[in-house]
Amino acid sequence: MRKYHFSLWIRAVRAFSFTASIIPVLLGTAIVFYKLGPAGVNWKMMFAAVMGGLFLHAGTNLINDYYDYRKGVDRDETLGGSRVLVDRLMNPKDIFVAGIVAFLLAFGTGIYMISQLEMKWPIVMFGLIGIAGGYFYTANPIGYKYKAIGEFLVFALMGPLMVWGGHFVQVDRLDWKPLLVSIPVGILVAAILFANNLRDIDDDNLSGFKTQANVVGRKRARIVYGSMLFGAYFTAAGLIVAGLAPVAALLVLISIPAAFKVNKLIRESLHADRGYIAMVDVLTAQLHFQFGLLLVIGYIVGHFFPVEIPSILN
Repeated sequence: MRKYHFSLWIRAVRAFSFTASIIPVLLGTAIVFYKLGPAGVNWKMMFAAVMGGLFLHAGTNLINDYYDYRKGVDRDETLGGSRVLVDRLMNPKDIFVAGIVAFLLAFGTGIYMISQLEMKWPIVMFGLIGIAGGYFYTANPIGYKYKAIGEFLVFALMGPLMVWGGHFVQVDRLDWKPLLVSIPVGILVAAILFANNLRDIDDDNLSGFKTQANVVGRKRARIVYGSMLFGAYFTAAGLIVAGLAPVAALLVLISIPAAFKVNKLIRESLHADRGYIAMVDVLTAQLHFQFGLLLVIGYIVGHFFPVEIPSILN
């Protein structure tokens, strides 16, 4: 592989998006903190899970760039991806190899976590699903990103799977409640991809690829996007009512002005130049981070100030 400046690698892996894989692991950990406090948290395992998630995310982004470039999805006139290949800043083969290396590092992190746990098969399951889901996001022969199911699988992989995994490595047992807690952050991480696809509807139509956004059309896509954003808040409220989240989780409401702001951009984009929403995926990622971090803080605060509604699910 050629030697590239570190800043180019940061751009290639799209480090700005890494919060989307950090937040779910922190949320899984925060659920444990809520019940057991700081003494109940295995900080080494939390760090290992975060690193594993970051390696998976980096590998996915790199392989995504490689195949989007090869398949003509990313071109000079498009806005997607890191553009390190479109702008001829890096070699496609090097990007592909780096993606495989990132997946191998995720695998190695998984081996470490397996060595620390008594119940080993769930980590194997989480790891294999994560690697396969990341690689075949755009890689042949599946490339599910191009088949209008990307949002569904991104929701599952970076919502329930990662929150569940982050919780599992703390308690060494499988619990179904983190799956429900993961739903609002899963919705918002899917919204990041949906925002990207909404912006790129015309490009994807020209490439002949299907996304949820171009299947429903630009007008309906704006409604779907808004429903995803505010659906996350309603789901969080439902978790509190169900007794699965402390009342302190209402802290997520602090982020609602950011949700209104980015949704307004989408609503006003129908008759505007595409450049008007060029950064909508980044803004959605920032909203996901704000919402997710506030939810994590809500669980932590809930440990020290335990105000909750009795669970209807016990």
